[in-house]
Amino acid sequence: MDISILLHSFRIQDFFDILLIAFMIYGLLVWFRDAASRFVLVGIGILGIIYYLARSFQLYLSAAVLQGFFAVILLAMVIIFQEEFRRFFERIATWGRFRKSGRVSTLHAEVEIIVQSAANLARQHMGALIVIQGQDPLDRHLAGGYPLDGVLSQPLLESIFDPHSIGHDGAVVIDRGRLVSFGCHLPLSTNAERIGNLGLRHTAALGLSERTDATCIVVSEERGTISVAFAGRIDVLKNPTELSMILERLYGKKMPKGKTDHFLGWFRRNPLEKATAILLASILWVAFGYQKDLVRRDFTLPIEYRNLSPQWVIEGTKITEAKGTLSGPEQAFNLLNPSSLRVSVDLSGVREGRQEIELTNDMIKTPANISVVNVTPSRIIVNASRLRNAVLPVDVRTEGSLPPGVILQRIDAKPTHVSVLLPKRLIGTDLQIPTEPVDLRKVTATTSFSAKLITPPEVSFEGGKPLSVEVTIRVRPKAAPVKGAE
Repeated sequence: MDISILLHSFRIQDFFDILLIAFMIYGLLVWFRDAASRFVLVGIGILGIIYYLARSFQLYLSAAVLQGFFAVILLAMVIIFQEEFRRFFERIATWGRFRKSGRVSTLHAEVEIIVQSAANLARQHMGALIVIQGQDPLDRHLAGGYPLDGVLSQPLLESIFDPHSIGHDGAVVIDRGRLVSFGCHLPLSTNAERIGNLGLRHTAALGLSERTDATCIVVSEERGTISVAFAGRIDVLKNPTELSMILERLYGKKMPKGKTDHFLGWFRRNPLEKATAILLASILWVAFGYQKDLVRRDFTLPIEYRNLSPQWVIEGTKITEAKGTLSGPEQAFNLLNPSSLRVSVDLSGVREGRQEIELTNDMIKTPANISVVNVTPSRIIVNASRLRNAVLPVDVRTEGSLPPGVILQRIDAKPTHVSVLLPKRLIGTDLQIPTEPVDLRKVTATTSFSAKLITPPEVSFEGGKPLSVEVTIRVRPKAAPVKGAE
């Protein structure tokens, strides 16, 4: 591939295309980096590479088998990563929740309350399970419990885990400086290797940390130790000072002190994943989004006449279609909606009489990566006429016959004449403005009603709105025959 040709054809849209895909790949890489199913994703990626190599070296049997596998890979991924997908969409729904909270000033006070409470509970060998909510919602992972919504304080937090408290065996949930609920039951971990001989509180803390980004603090009733579970890992701390450092770091990530630090910090975090995402997105663009060979396609395009003043009319038969030849990459045509293409003819500068209008390439609006080669025909002829005011008589149209027993006397229209706009050539002719057909079969007595007027071709009403007239059909009963008359 010629690099100079690639750079010459590179557009600003391609830059944003690569940037968007890189952002999505980066999110997936960070998402699966600590996920329990990340090795499954790596395995699928390896199979994808093998499939590509099998196609490249024409290993027909291997390619056929792997192609059948990838036919159901989407369903398999939904089943394998169902928990990760739920977390992903939940994080999208709650994105930015902590950055907008504006609670940086209360950060140190909250950490002090939690650390002092955990230290006092550990000193007294009172078991406790404290959950600090992250960005992931916890409702679907919690069972039981009691709503509290109280301000975080050391006396309140310690009183909840008093052995005489109704919810001391459960967990307390802290979210943005408030005790949301207490006495909650958490999902237990099924990781036998990490559980070991841990107690029930530790198993529950580990289970929640495997499913969400919450931080769980466990105070052991038997040993009087403090443990922290986060991201599927649980560690026993040496002293409360270590807990304070962990919480300071946790809250610092959730609530950065400044926008500038946060912006620069984003570039400093996960540099390997960012570089990998940009590289993969660039490779995908070269493989699927870039094509130096241009193709041509022919389309039948409707002609759209626009900006014609209401005081003008195009007489005779108008050309309604044209042929257009477009050129561009194959991928661009795959994304093109042919129904959006049309030849737009501007009639704002039309003159009276017969005239030629040139059809140019710029009359067809196309995406930036598709160009117009030519339009056929290159010229069209239109016959324009300025409309004149005229007063024409109303012609009441009827259908059917009157019922037996009544005789038609006359049909009146009010008004009898209406003002219209029509071309110069129609002035002085016997043109009339007909009404919609009136059904005489339903008339049994003199009747009046409204009937719409129907404009002939090239004729319009002033203001452009259709008009109606009042039609009166006058009838009389048919005289009865005289007896004995010959």
